[in-house]
Amino acid sequence: MLHNAKEMEGYAVGATDGVIGHVKDLYFDDEKWVIRYLVVDTGGWLSSRKVLVSPIAVGTPDWEQRLLPVSISREQVSNSPDIATDKPVSRQHEMIYSGYYGYPYYWGGGGYWGGGMYPNLMMPGYGGFGTSLASPDAGHREPARQEHEHDDPHLRSYNAVVGYHIQASDGDIGHVAGMLIDEQTWAVRYLVVNTSNWWLGHEVLIAPQWVEAVNWLDRTVAVSMTRQSVKDAPTYDPEAAMSREAEDQLYQHYGHVGYWTDHPIRDTEISRV
Repeated sequence: MLHNAKEMEGYAVGATDGVIGHVKDLYFDDEKWVIRYLVVDTGGWLSSRKVLVSPIAVGTPDWEQRLLPVSISREQVSNSPDIATDKPVSRQHEMIYSGYYGYPYYWGGGGYWGGGMYPNLMMPGYGGFGTSLASPDAGHREPARQEHEHDDPHLRSYNAVVGYHIQASDGDIGHVAGMLIDEQTWAVRYLVVNTSNWWLGHEVLIAPQWVEAVNWLDRTVAVSMTRQSVKDAPTYDPEAAMSREAEDQLYQHYGHVGYWTDHPIRDTEISRV
């Protein structure tokens, strides 16, 4: 199922021994278009310190109660590495973070999360879904750390991207109003585009795979389709659940093959945390 990232803001994050705070932002990877971290405001118990929580630790969300359960404790969060969430998160910070929680490195594999598609399968104890870079053995981690500590992790703030202008091949068509997130993989499946400056009350969806370029300085997103093709695309209804039939119609409209045909869900990969 897909959920609008906007709805996740304010969700409570429940540790194994109590709530640790509420979601304030999401960091996504602008290469693979997947959510890498929740930015959680811890409120009074940690002097409103903001901490990062990886989807690796997130269990089955309770969408009705607006609760994201995580398999870490309040004490772990309290003692977690201090990372300034108002500044870019470096690969070194990520390595320190992963080392503290005992997580494999998510980068370096062919999937969204190491060699697999689902973050929870990278939890310590699952095994088999990380990459050679993710081995918990210090002998393997040290060469990986030295090789990748200066990488650009390509992390971007969801809140910062909302409002970016969308440029079609023949002119502007609107702005980013949200993102639809896959609740199993945490992949960004669609940008929600508000076109109300041109077509009143009209929202459409554009998959990240159809984005040609993102100019972070100019706050623009360039896409390969024309304004008319976007206008003729199926309208997005935020009040209705996004069905596979609706997704199929959208992909057919733009002449693309659905992502679900490239990454079919296999029973052995489904998260059951």
